[in-house]
Amino acid sequence: MQNTLKAPVTFDGVGLHSGAPARMVLRPAQAGFGIRFRRTDIELGNAVIPALWDRVERSPLCTRLVNEAGVSVSTVEHVMAALSGCGVNNALIDIDGPEVPILDGSSAPFVRGIMARGVQLQGAPVVALEILKPVTVEKDGARATLLPADGFEIEFHIDFADEAIGRQSKVLDMRNGAFARELCDSRTFCRQADVDAMHEKGLALGGTLENAVVVDGEDVLSPGGFRHADEAVRHKMLDALGDLALAGGPILGRYIGERAGHALTNTLLRALFDTPGAVRMVVCEGEEAARLPGQGLVWAEIPQVA
Repeated sequence: MQNTLKAPVTFDGVGLHSGAPARMVLRPAQAGFGIRFRRTDIELGNAVIPALWDRVERSPLCTRLVNEAGVSVSTVEHVMAALSGCGVNNALIDIDGPEVPILDGSSAPFVRGIMARGVQLQGAPVVALEILKPVTVEKDGARATLLPADGFEIEFHIDFADEAIGRQSKVLDMRNGAFARELCDSRTFCRQADVDAMHEKGLALGGTLENAVVVDGEDVLSPGGFRHADEAVRHKMLDALGDLALAGGPILGRYIGERAGHALTNTLLRALFDTPGAVRMVVCEGEEAARLPGQGLVWAEIPQVA
């Protein structure tokens, strides 16, 4: 069955790139509503932005959604990953500015907020997107692929020159609360040189050593270091889940990312829907529904770091 939140949950913080204060409230919504953002600071015109793949303005730094009126909200990937990982299909997200608060740079605060309020079962079946044949996109040495699979799996490979990260790979079956247990507390990461370059362009103004893991060669500059030895690839998987959540429903398939980022994952979704016979909508009940992210999530398994 579809799920929504039992009660609203509020998050206060700052935007990663703007540094501006941001308040966001996740609200329950009826079955079939999907996920939609609503800019509460806009009084005239259309302020509602559907969280869908065809509303994405592709960028390498974050995922930005734009509606027909040009109203936007950016850095949506971490909260989208949390909603997907908690099995929430329907929610209205009120936000008082153009950027989702970065909080600690992971999805853990969102997951804990959602689960503290609880998830409400709704009287409608989940409709998932079943991958029927392989679809791959490539750009600048990066590749993203969707393959048929019985459930939903993510495989990711990264390779960075900085010794603190290097080469990392991970594969996860996303059923039974795996997102909350394995991925949700993994933070965004970047190189010190990239931080300096973004600051020169007026970006990452809300970034700190507390809400991102910053590396410089073999050194980890953020206090406490990594939460996991492979936190970097785990965060890339988190981002991929959030970006794939914009497909319009849970995916039954295997995603493989090789040095892929936000823009390439969205390009993959566009290719999927442009490829005849590559995907079909299926009603998930019983065993099939139990394979989806968020099913089997237990409070005690949510990381306590955030």
